[in-house]
Amino acid sequence: MPAAKSRLSDFLPYLMSVTTNAVSDILAQQYHARFGLKIPEWRVMAVLGDAGALTQRRLVSSTRMDKVAVNRACKALEERGLVQRSPNARDGRSHHLELTSAGRQMHGEIMPLALDIEQRLFAVFSAQERKDFKATLARINEQVRVLESAGAADRDDQA
Repeated sequence: MPAAKSRLSDFLPYLMSVTTNAVSDILAQQYHARFGLKIPEWRVMAVLGDAGALTQRRLVSSTRMDKVAVNRACKALEERGLVQRSPNARDGRSHHLELTSAGRQMHGEIMPLALDIEQRLFAVFSAQERKDFKATLARINEQVRVLESAGAADRDDQA
């Protein structure tokens, strides 16, 4: 018996990716029109606004973006005076990046916009559905970590 044909419209990782891109497009339009920011730049600002000073490596890990995209975003934000670098006392090969006062001010202006967009996107969900959705996302992220760890262990075993 031949294998069942896969339908992309039923493939959950694809649906998640398309949905994420659609949401990012809505955010990108707003952030670019009002603040001249691209999505990678806003993601870096959002993480730094939440976490404080971080190394570029930690930003890559926290945003799950490619290191080239993070590097470009950091450079663009530095050129605009929104992010500054300082030496990393624990590792002379890296720097800490943090929002400047102008970056913190912009972050403070963007967050209400971001929360408004979030509210409008999820207005079709009940409070319980939003809570369940967040829990589901957390479980997916945890499973990704498990699979990544297993993959790393498999690679170590093959070495």
